[in-house]
Amino acid sequence: MKLPLFLILATVPALAFAHTGDGPHVGFLHGFSHPFSGLDHVLAMVAVGLWAAQWQGRMLWFIPMAFVVVMGLGGLLGMVSLPNILAEHGIVLSLLILGILLIRRMALPPGVSLSLIAVFALSHGYAHGNEMPSDISLLGYASGFMSATVLLHLIGIGLALLLRNRGSINWLRFSGIMVSGYGGLLLLQSVIA
Repeated sequence: MKLPLFLILATVPALAFAHTGDGPHVGFLHGFSHPFSGLDHVLAMVAVGLWAAQWQGRMLWFIPMAFVVVMGLGGLLGMVSLPNILAEHGIVLSLLILGILLIRRMALPPGVSLSLIAVFALSHGYAHGNEMPSDISLLGYASGFMSATVLLHLIGIGLALLLRNRGSINWLRFSGIMVSGYGGLLLLQSVIA
């Protein structure tokens, strides 16, 4: 009796599966997973959160929010498929500079900080937009990679605030060394290639 039911379900896959593989949920999930597909994106997004946590008051939240908004604009630019070379260099520079800022525990003036964040956000957003598959929902994909970025920023902020209350700040410098070191490796790789 069980075998005929299995055969019926196997021959009618739409009855056996909840999702068909198309629609906006695929765009969101694909966009959400994209920032996690490369260590460069993960490190840069967490580093933005770590660096933002060095600020007091509104700037703690304004830096990551500005990043997400400008990254969305960069994503739209990337979707029109202009050359991606500037985005790649911007991503490498974001790792190098954010890493150095973390190592030195530097808080730049707000205007300079927001300008740097805007350049980094455009680069990362452009890369996300440029790599968007053409057969998925634009809105779903963009909201996915923007949501993942917010999550990674919050992880960085949370780590910074948690560890700040737990002892020395050498861990922050160590994280900066890791971020800028990875950026240096990417830079070396691009020079060699």
